[in-house]
Amino acid sequence: MRVLAAGDHFVRNALIADALRHDLDGFPFELRELILPWPLEPFGKVAEVDEASDAEDTLIEALEGVDICVTQMAPFTERVLDAAPALRLIVVCRGGPVNVNVQAAQARGVRVCFAPGRNAAATAEFTVGLMLAALRRIPEAHHSLAVEGSWDASYYTYERCGPELEDTPVGLIGYGAVGSRVARVLCAFGAEVEVYDPYVRGDVHGMRAHSLDALLSRSRIVTLHARLTPETRALIGARELALLPRGSVLVNAARGGLVETGALCDALERGQLAAAALDTYEQEPLPSGSRLLTTQGLVLTPHLGGASRAVAHKAAAIAAAEVARHARGEPLQHVLV
Repeated sequence: MRVLAAGDHFVRNALIADALRHDLDGFPFELRELILPWPLEPFGKVAEVDEASDAEDTLIEALEGVDICVTQMAPFTERVLDAAPALRLIVVCRGGPVNVNVQAAQARGVRVCFAPGRNAAATAEFTVGLMLAALRRIPEAHHSLAVEGSWDASYYTYERCGPELEDTPVGLIGYGAVGSRVARVLCAFGAEVEVYDPYVRGDVHGMRAHSLDALLSRSRIVTLHARLTPETRALIGARELALLPRGSVLVNAARGGLVETGALCDALERGQLAAAALDTYEQEPLPSGSRLLTTQGLVLTPHLGGASRAVAHKAAAIAAAEVARHARGEPLQHVLV
């Protein structure tokens, strides 16, 4: 069995190799390695697949005679799949195999697995951190003191100090692996949590909103946890932002396409929003002329929500477990085709 570990500078080949050796104990296999440049070089669209490293030629060379590939960013386009006739399994160390042409893989008898939930805890923690940073003006205060050398007492005035989470209405849009964790944490803070997710049944932490408009009209803080689909693209635009109480805060560590950037900047400039915290964007990396870089009241981070060492270890472990199931002839757990 020939396995290619096509890791990068986050899910490193050493982590994949260690996990494979642990789970494939007793199964002989040959391990090859390819190091992709992400995140030091941004991912992008490669041929017909999204969010992949631009490395088709290098990948084709590394896949010669390979049965299984474990990767996070390798671009499995139709061209790559055509050049890898021995390939039988692709395991993607991500919440979804967006870097794989799944239909082309299926047509060639290649099964595709992924690693759902690997970064749920990390993203939930990061979301709450963004929320606190925006509410309490932590980045601005740090810059004032550490960069400008100014002990700015105005942050303690009534006008400039931020609200607490306790007793504050917080609306969550989406209640999956990340949203449900954020809801639990916010309930522990004493926030008045309300959840809108038409695809989730059963109890939630906090109250359930029956419509998006109702949730927005009652929320002083809104945090997004929905998937980006044709139905949710530009879910939050000018109309939705106008429904929020004036001076509200928006947090998005899910997908940038959920929010209309121009409408967000307009809402901040006219005071409809007091602040916003973003980790994801409609275009990544941010273009140099983006309004987000000049609009006041924003906390911006470069898509770091899922960046924890634990996530890299979890991703490698989930992937190795799927490879071991394949080797033993057992049903795969997180498989698309």
